[in-house]
Amino acid sequence: MKITDVKVIVCGPARNFVTLKIVADGIYGLGDATLNGRELSVASYLTDHVVPLLIGRDARRIEDIWQYLYKGAYWRRGPVTMSAIAAVDTALWDLKAKSLNVPLYQLLGGASRDAVMVYGHASGADVEDTVKAVAHYVELGYKAIRAQSGIPGLTSTYGVGRGGMFYEPAEKKAPPENSWSTEHYMTFIPKLFERLRKEFGPEVHLLHDAHHRLTPIEAARVGKSLESYHLFWLEDPTPAELQESFRLIRQHTTTPLAVGEIFNTIFDCQQLIEEQLIDYIRTTVVHAGGISHLRKIANLAEMYQVRTGSHGATDLSPVCMAAALHFDLSVHNFGVQEYMRHAPETDAVFPHAYYFENGFMHPGEKPGLGVDIDEALAAKYPYDRAYLPVNRKLDGTMHNW
Repeated sequence: MKITDVKVIVCGPARNFVTLKIVADGIYGLGDATLNGRELSVASYLTDHVVPLLIGRDARRIEDIWQYLYKGAYWRRGPVTMSAIAAVDTALWDLKAKSLNVPLYQLLGGASRDAVMVYGHASGADVEDTVKAVAHYVELGYKAIRAQSGIPGLTSTYGVGRGGMFYEPAEKKAPPENSWSTEHYMTFIPKLFERLRKEFGPEVHLLHDAHHRLTPIEAARVGKSLESYHLFWLEDPTPAELQESFRLIRQHTTTPLAVGEIFNTIFDCQQLIEEQLIDYIRTTVVHAGGISHLRKIANLAEMYQVRTGSHGATDLSPVCMAAALHFDLSVHNFGVQEYMRHAPETDAVFPHAYYFENGFMHPGEKPGLGVDIDEALAAKYPYDRAYLPVNRKLDGTMHNW
């Protein structure tokens, strides 16, 4: 199966996406290469450097091509490189499964479960708005729900969406600036979950994202303050460049910890996993080198009873969502899958076989990923530059968003 054509498709149906299309023996596979706010950097890396290297190669040699693109570039890791490699890897898996006329998960060892539990995003301007949002997700059948809320004294904060089911933080033109106060947040957040548990009881899985904004000791205090509300996890409590910082958090709280959506390789989480400093590893298909590399991370995590919880926000196209679901269905140590529904324009450009039912999802039984791209429709939605927000403390100091 010689690769005869490779195409990079950039489009913007409700938000920007980068899609890679690889053709061999008249069959094509798709891979997601979207890096939110830096999409054109990955598109350029693919077009200028990767695509010329793929023509003529055997599309069945997925691992060899992965190693060639990773080791052969000399400059390793980083979100741009790894997102480009992920797109190639995912497209090759899609292509191979299509050539064998089987859904991708069958090539990954088959199903380890009947369906994949997912969590939705509930948010509101204040506690009562968030209660209403959680109630809506409960009515839809979700078993797990991430809860975020506006914080008194702050004009804006991460995780509070502008719509009911879609949350896209990127904005046109210059990056928007959010204000932040750790003190306001730490006083407020236990009150939110006290109210949610009072309203919904102990059955629903509640999750929360601190989004890298706390120091380790602050994260430890927050985790401890939330213990009586039995969170499914506290996500991204502190920046994880310093992996050993999670030791301090672990010493002070039993609230489960999750991290990893901005990780690119197994080395970003090796210590976190081997020292059992986290409970869920959130590396994602597109930003961590594709299905091949994600499986290696999951295999390491399984040895230490760490479960998966792959990132799944709207900055991942339906191509990546499908890849994550095939991975989730197959991997033994699956935990939960983030699922943020795409806008109708996105779903129209990327018709897909995966489906939601009563709190769970399934990738479907179509060959490959079960996702296609309508290129003619995609061309009607040109790229429109957007930036993720930045965060400043109340005194003006730049902070983690």
